[in-house]
Amino acid sequence: MYGVVRSTQHLTPSMVRVVLGGGNLDGFISTPYSDQYINAQFFPGGASYTAPFDPADFESLDSDQRPRGRRYTVRAWDDDQQELTVDFVVHGDHGYAGPWAQRAQPGDCLQFTGPNGAYAPDPDAAWHLMAGDESALPAIGASLDALTPGTRAVVLVVVDGPDDELVLTTPGDANITWLHRRSAENPATLLPDAVAALDFAPGPVDVFVHGEAGEVRAVRKHLLSERGIDGKNASISPYWRRTMTDEEWRIIKSAWLADQANDV
Repeated sequence: MYGVVRSTQHLTPSMVRVVLGGGNLDGFISTPYSDQYINAQFFPGGASYTAPFDPADFESLDSDQRPRGRRYTVRAWDDDQQELTVDFVVHGDHGYAGPWAQRAQPGDCLQFTGPNGAYAPDPDAAWHLMAGDESALPAIGASLDALTPGTRAVVLVVVDGPDDELVLTTPGDANITWLHRRSAENPATLLPDAVAALDFAPGPVDVFVHGEAGEVRAVRKHLLSERGIDGKNASISPYWRRTMTDEEWRIIKSAWLADQANDV
């Protein structure tokens, strides 16, 4: 499946919004999940092909010439306009997806598979805890959109600084706290410390925690061991790993997750 870029917008210095339409998005079937994602395909430098393409055409190519798949959360799907909105975290020329998003122009194509997903806010929860960093913002934003009126949510988000904050709206009753790396003595402990300092409201809490691997792991350990959260009923997962490229993180991620399971 593929869409054609209709517009781009720099939401913050670290995030670009791309709106796709056309292509064959008339076949896009949205899931009921607020963390639904697509597996977008990006091209290595010097690639001789463009989207849309037939994956079978790459069977004879060396692995370093094949498209690179990257998961990105769907920020919004407009069924009436058949437009797909995807927000990209950008870090200069690093990686494949960010540079593509920064250079994207109307008429460019983005090919992908999906969508898939696993999480949506539990309507039976007494309140919701959503925590993460820029990489989790699209899913947090979509989850806030999905809350029923008046539903309480506590949101903690780590970003570089005030310029990286987004306007987040919700029908629910959300208390949103932004945590800034640049002014922190130890940025890696910002999110774990903020979660540990929370006064938990009574009743069952619905948990969504995603972002940098080390930070997410520390939060997970605290929630499961000290707050009594059932990990099977919480959405807690790392999206990336500090000091590692995406390719390096992919290589070790399965072993890292297996080791994390031994924490609690």
